[in-house]
Amino acid sequence: MTQDQIILFSLFAGVFALLLWGRWRYDLVAFAALMLGVVLGVVETKHAFDGFGHPATIVVALVLVVSAGLVRSGAIYLITRTLVDSTRSLGTHIAIMGTIGGVLSGFMNNVAALALLMPVDIQTARKAGRAPGLSLMPLSFATILGGMATLIGTPPNIIIASIREDAVGEPFSMFDFAPVGGLTAVAGLIFVALIGWRLIPNRDDALKAVSDMSAYIAELTVPEASKQIGKRLGELEDAAEAADVAILGLMRGGKRRYGAARNSLLQSGDILVLEASPEALDEFRATLGLAFAEREREERVKATGEGLDLVEVVVTAEARIVGKTALSIGLSWRKQTVLMGISRAGHKITSQIRKTQVQAGDILLLLVPKGTGPEVTDWIGALPLADRGLAVTQDSKTWLAIGLFVAAVVAASVGLVYLPIALGIVVVAYILLKILPLTELYDHINWPVVVLLGSMIPLGAALENSGGTELLAGALLSFTDAMPAWAILTVLMLVTMTLSDVLNNTATTIVAAPVGIEMARALDVSPDPFLMAVAIAASSAFLTPIGHKNNTLILGPGGYSFGDYWRMGLPLEIIVVTVSIPLILVFWPL
Repeated sequence: MTQDQIILFSLFAGVFALLLWGRWRYDLVAFAALMLGVVLGVVETKHAFDGFGHPATIVVALVLVVSAGLVRSGAIYLITRTLVDSTRSLGTHIAIMGTIGGVLSGFMNNVAALALLMPVDIQTARKAGRAPGLSLMPLSFATILGGMATLIGTPPNIIIASIREDAVGEPFSMFDFAPVGGLTAVAGLIFVALIGWRLIPNRDDALKAVSDMSAYIAELTVPEASKQIGKRLGELEDAAEAADVAILGLMRGGKRRYGAARNSLLQSGDILVLEASPEALDEFRATLGLAFAEREREERVKATGEGLDLVEVVVTAEARIVGKTALSIGLSWRKQTVLMGISRAGHKITSQIRKTQVQAGDILLLLVPKGTGPEVTDWIGALPLADRGLAVTQDSKTWLAIGLFVAAVVAASVGLVYLPIALGIVVVAYILLKILPLTELYDHINWPVVVLLGSMIPLGAALENSGGTELLAGALLSFTDAMPAWAILTVLMLVTMTLSDVLNNTATTIVAAPVGIEMARALDVSPDPFLMAVAIAASSAFLTPIGHKNNTLILGPGGYSFGDYWRMGLPLEIIVVTVSIPLILVFWPL
């Protein structure tokens, strides 16, 4: 092993260890590793930033912008409003939503597809009187599966296509993934719709916690000259019950009181700690003449516009507010926004709402100046949970947006236009036709993913140029010596799946794809079946909430625990391997 190989393997080991630790965000870890690689001389300075101009990086960014344009045009809700019905049985609902999610994620980023459908699924669960947790995990898995079918459905496929172009001179085309990825996705969707959802734990406490996803821990204040001053807290129970509000306690002088607080005489400035939906909270506040907990901030919000909106958002792992408080990020003075409440999968919150550290998966209830909900949501880095304050504004251009996108896909599929160019033209058209506001253009790009890709691609290239991937391939081939082709592909898939379940699937693909190519060269066979095996495996992160961003997004709204995912995810991964290996050998023979 050469010195360069030792350094690069150490860098990758450090990256993987830090990603598993999760203390620092993955884009910072990857970029730091790239800089260290340059300093140590294993990455040439002139190639250090090649990854940021790489077609894979460009396509990932453009797909997210195009997805946002389709949302703004109303194209997605045109589909969901037509096909979704809360009166259907749970199995039928999952089958229909899973199919919609799978198809959408084939033609747009699968994270964006889930972000679009999650509010629809939660609202349908509310209307049907069932826990969203029973259908959110199947929907997440369905959108992950659907992304396997096309080039632009998921970042691993985009990366695989680019790596193939470097290796054999020609990338995979738009629908080259469909025979294997599409049929594997169909098999997975059938399992999810018929059997998989039945494996989700049916815990009474978890279901109760998520039976109404708009139930928040919130606070209201007793204002000066309030009629409630002098009353005992317990005297408010009838009004609370009528409004479907639970009084959890009382806060006075910055300290929480429980139990005995029921007999406390209310004073001006007391803060009531409540659990309620936004509608119930507002009804209770208006009935008793209470005020929002942050009175000064409420007045500041009112002064900035012509009214107020309540918006609900789910916090992603990359959100600005993760690990911080509303107070520390300046939510009030920067965005004139008040944090009204937090929903955290049934866990109690023991500090003041605005001083509570927000976690990934939390659902936040925000009071914002009228019409600024989308801007505040994007600034925080969260995703909208409900169709509230985020109405589509370009309904008249729905079919125009769809037509432009379809034309680009067709042109790229038949080789008329290079895919990044086709998507770039769509983005320009969306801006010129005002389907997507210019002010929102860069807000929809997932910059941490762009930095991750831009940083890892040069490191992956350096590892390949140093002979490191050849070493890894040799080790796998030694382990699989004398095994048949299907067994070798299975081992490669299992190793890649394992990495993808605990690491970012983009980083996994950048490492595993060159290893697959080296294995093919050593066996003197086509690299295509090995690349397809990596593509399918890298997208099959179903065992944990951290393997894929979609699984992280549903953690809070679904009321899941870390160990819930493998119950449906493990048999699904077995099905993926069992189905995809024969398909690979049929459609991409050695």
